[in-house]
Amino acid sequence: MKKDQPKPAGAPAAPEKGLGGGEIGFEAAMTRIEAIVEALEGGDLPLDESLRLFEEGIGLSRRAAELLGQAERKVELLTKSADGSLGTEPFEENIADTE
Repeated sequence: MKKDQPKPAGAPAAPEKGLGGGEIGFEAAMTRIEAIVEALEGGDLPLDESLRLFEEGIGLSRRAAELLGQAERKVELLTKSADGSLGTEPFEENIADTE
């Protein structure tokens, strides 16, 4: 698709940079991924545009996974044991049994 052509209907907008022109944050990446999925599920895009969006989505998914890993490492670093010494504990989500 040429730059001067309008985007097909339903095509998500290009991703924005984070504050200060930095890399995109987790929430923004997830929002963009959701928009890409909706556009791809619509099935109205040409193949080249679908491939471009798929590639962008993969990159955003990798970025989100990287940010989640960083957050997990930060939680582990900030965890203190009962005696006050720093230690690591894996993050485990407590899920209530709904049965």
